[in-house]
Amino acid sequence: MSSVIVGFDEAGRGPLAGPVCAAAVILPQNFPVELLNDSKKLSEKKRLAAEAAVKQKALWGLAFVDEKTIDKMNILRASLYAMKLAFDDLLKKKDEWIKNNGLAAADYGLDKIQGIADGTFVPPELPIECEAVVKADAKFHQVMAASVLAKTARDRFMVEMDKKYPGYGYAKHKGYPTAAHKAACRELGPSPIQRMSFTY
Repeated sequence: MSSVIVGFDEAGRGPLAGPVCAAAVILPQNFPVELLNDSKKLSEKKRLAAEAAVKQKALWGLAFVDEKTIDKMNILRASLYAMKLAFDDLLKKKDEWIKNNGLAAADYGLDKIQGIADGTFVPPELPIECEAVVKADAKFHQVMAASVLAKTARDRFMVEMDKKYPGYGYAKHKGYPTAAHKAACRELGPSPIQRMSFTY
């Protein structure tokens, strides 16, 4: 395996509303990996602490794909597309990160980077080699970091949507298919961020 690993993960494949969010992360060698775990296994407090550390020290990218695009291309393709966009975002920051950390640019060439994506599929059209690994978010620190960034960013977005579209409970369930969310949709009708291709 190449010396540099970029981890990919997403948050929001299962919800009935809102975007899917993906992150791509390369960790520096001295990163405090004890902060990391699969984001679903961390408390909110620990997730936010891990998010702050990743954003401060790591090379990372983040991307959202909205509910209309999800309806158009399906959730699996939208999730993988979000990972590809997250890697594009990471690449925009790469040169500055390398410079700020006193690293050698040659060590971070695209031929030196190996992608690890959580799941069974790899993002499309990546300029690097990438492998899909089931439960990678429990095995690779880079994927754990991507899991943390994707979840915290999406949760934050859904809290904002709760203010914009009150009554649906987005701050609480984040758009996932809870009984309360389904009941709100039946009572109020679909919100503007509802995924219309999903079964209710």
